[in-house]
Amino acid sequence: MSLGGLHDEAEIRGHRKTYIGAMPGRIIQNIKRAGSSNPVFILDEIDKVGRDFRGDPSSALLEVLDPEQNSSFFDNFLEMEYDLSRVLFIATANTLTTISPALRDRMETIEISGYLVEEKLEIAKRHLLPRQLENHGVKAEQLKIKKDVMEKLIDSYTRESGVRELDKRLAKIVRVTAKNIASETKYNHDLTEDSLEKILGPAKYNRDQYSGNEQAGVVTGLAWTAAGGEILFVETSISKGSGKLTLTGNLGEVMKESAILALEYLKSNAGLLKLPDNFSEKWNVHLHVPEGAIPKDGPSAGIAMATSIASAFTQRKVRKYIAMTGEITLRGKVLPVGGIKEKILAAKRANIREIVLSEENRKDVGAIKDIYIKGLKFNYVDTIMDVLDLALLRQKVSNARKIVFE
Repeated sequence: MSLGGLHDEAEIRGHRKTYIGAMPGRIIQNIKRAGSSNPVFILDEIDKVGRDFRGDPSSALLEVLDPEQNSSFFDNFLEMEYDLSRVLFIATANTLTTISPALRDRMETIEISGYLVEEKLEIAKRHLLPRQLENHGVKAEQLKIKKDVMEKLIDSYTRESGVRELDKRLAKIVRVTAKNIASETKYNHDLTEDSLEKILGPAKYNRDQYSGNEQAGVVTGLAWTAAGGEILFVETSISKGSGKLTLTGNLGEVMKESAILALEYLKSNAGLLKLPDNFSEKWNVHLHVPEGAIPKDGPSAGIAMATSIASAFTQRKVRKYIAMTGEITLRGKVLPVGGIKEKILAAKRANIREIVLSEENRKDVGAIKDIYIKGLKFNYVDTIMDVLDLALLRQKVSNARKIVFE
């Protein structure tokens, strides 16, 4: 039962028999159609339920979904109670924010993250491609897509949490193959990356690759997005000034706060980094996260920002092939963050070898299959100083910096 745009309470409870065209509610109608009192009942898009002068359907759904009440669900058309306690209700939603708190309280929430690239590969191989071949009348031996080409298709031509866009791209490839077969045009039965570009055009999306830490102040962070994990770069430069902090890169409020926290912590703990107490008063700090067209927010970049600023001031470069994610506090504690599985896979795709995480994220890594974490080294930390000791190379401050700080 689709609930998108539903705004009439009678759709749930039914109409009273005194109305012309009265009928039972859609709950009872679908139970009748299923022919069973204990079916699996899908309530699709429960977050799209509306409300107007005809009533509030979400309030009517309270009686449907509450296990304490639905054994005596009352339909206005039947004029009698009906037992819904044996029905398994599964509701789907894209966001919880638009569902009323009372209704949300009666449901058990199961968070489902987007598909990983590895999962999309299997879905495409087992389901999407065979279905498109059948729909277009193309035999399996007339079109073969190898794993590396399929991965290129997923990485470079789609950016989504599901597989709808991937299905459309596969449909286009199969249509071109069907046209070649029908017109008796010669073509390569094994799809290559060159053929992929001829059919779909130039790559639409580029995955970030690790580009090195050759300059002090550059740190690799890890971020979660609806389309999966991504790596991001945090860059810091300092210039003579009065201690002004500039933040660029389309950052949200939480990321801006993380940058301010990072700088304030380093100011209050300058001695631990062997910097003068007033080290920042004669220098302006500019922190930038590339790809300014894409909004970024969340606390995950906290330790990356702190490391980037510390690296710029101490001129100690960050170790190669290391990435980090974690939230920071003003006391210097590193807090756990979410989306660990997606971030780990993003790190592997970008050829990262080491990941820095909060100690409290150890349990999240333990729950991930070995195949996903093979080849990665994990470093668990409790404080920002642990991060800096781990990530920054042991080298002296340059003579120019020494003169300025002195």
